[in-house]
Amino acid sequence: MSAVSMAVDFGGIKMRNPINTASGTFGFGWQFENLMNVSSLGAITCKGCAAEAWLGNPAPRMAEVTSGMLNSVGLANPGIVTFVEENGEYLRSLRERGVAVICQVVGHSIDECVCACELYGELAPFASGLELNISCPNVSRGGAAMGATPQAASEVMRAVRPHVRLPLIVKMAPHDVGEIARALEAEGADALSLINTIPAMAIDVRTRRSRLSRPTAGLSGPAIHPIAVRMVWEAARAVTIPICGIGGVTDGESAAELILAGATAVSVGTANLYDPAASERVLGELVAWVEGQGVSDINELIGAFEC
Repeated sequence: MSAVSMAVDFGGIKMRNPINTASGTFGFGWQFENLMNVSSLGAITCKGCAAEAWLGNPAPRMAEVTSGMLNSVGLANPGIVTFVEENGEYLRSLRERGVAVICQVVGHSIDECVCACELYGELAPFASGLELNISCPNVSRGGAAMGATPQAASEVMRAVRPHVRLPLIVKMAPHDVGEIARALEAEGADALSLINTIPAMAIDVRTRRSRLSRPTAGLSGPAIHPIAVRMVWEAARAVTIPICGIGGVTDGESAAELILAGATAVSVGTANLYDPAASERVLGELVAWVEGQGVSDINELIGAFEC
């Protein structure tokens, strides 16, 4: 057992330690049960689900690139009703084992997000909190991300907040994070998670076509880690609510960077895809780092960066 306390309060979600998993990289948790000790984690964030099933984008929709990967999955998901029917029993048991279960909300419009929140409230008693993904394109507004501006982020939060009794986390797009973070806090967000993937491209020079089914995709992995550290720092300076840092976490040191920048929790994402035990390994390395810092509680290190 560690000599230091690793417990954190992530916007009302009590976590035994700061390690979370990034939505879309860890399935619904049970897929990793035979590969690592899922019960060791502070939380998992389930793959995003909408009120109705989404097919997502056509294949190919993932490609490896230097120091990362591109994905254009299109948030394919089975819909909330099927999600609960197929995974609810496992997620209830996981919560009973002390792991917080965060369910991600996706929608093509504000109305769809409201509907999804209501469904989670009715059908998912195992949820510790909801993560609202405002990087989704708002189809009714021409395809721009719902959280692309402070005004747009405020509008979606204003609509969704009255329908959510659980802690509400907002997953932000990687731009204007300070201003948008302030807008979300003002409208009642309990916590923030950032960053989401960064728009990028990869071209097959032999065929002169995209390596994916669409021209652009989201870049994740180690390549975006320094950007994530900077944006978490900017957001932490702008708001008082807690932040979950996401982006290129591969080991305890990269997790520690995000904590020093101001993150209360840290999500492991792309690393799960090439090292299924990455989250548990990162946790062990993070504990070792905290023990070497001469503190009794990891909360003493949140935002402890000094220029």
